[in-house]
Amino acid sequence: MTSAGPPGLDKEIHHPTRLTVAAFLSGCAEAEFSTVRDYCGVTDSALSKTVAALEKAGYVNVRKGYFGKRPRTWLALTPTGRTALTAHLTALETLTEAARRAGAETQNTGGADGERT
Repeated sequence: MTSAGPPGLDKEIHHPTRLTVAAFLSGCAEAEFSTVRDYCGVTDSALSKTVAALEKAGYVNVRKGYFGKRPRTWLALTPTGRTALTAHLTALETLTEAARRAGAETQNTGGADGERT
């Protein structure tokens, strides 16, 4: 897991499309490429690039095969990917809570300019 910006955020998952793909795949054992594409609202090309990056990081497995005579691609989040997603979401929650506390403290102490609001 690698960090981008605040501690704990995973740069491989942080991009919105990657996060959406990982979150979607966390809800199933595997999903067909077209189902993930449609859910994410992206093009085949955009999803292919996203999946390639997540696969390189070890977060997604790609399985190719046939359904009848038609070629299909299935995607699955790996155990490493599930762990990374959970850690990333936890880091986001921690970041959000810290920001809320800081905002509340600033409001209670009069803000940055010293005036009470």
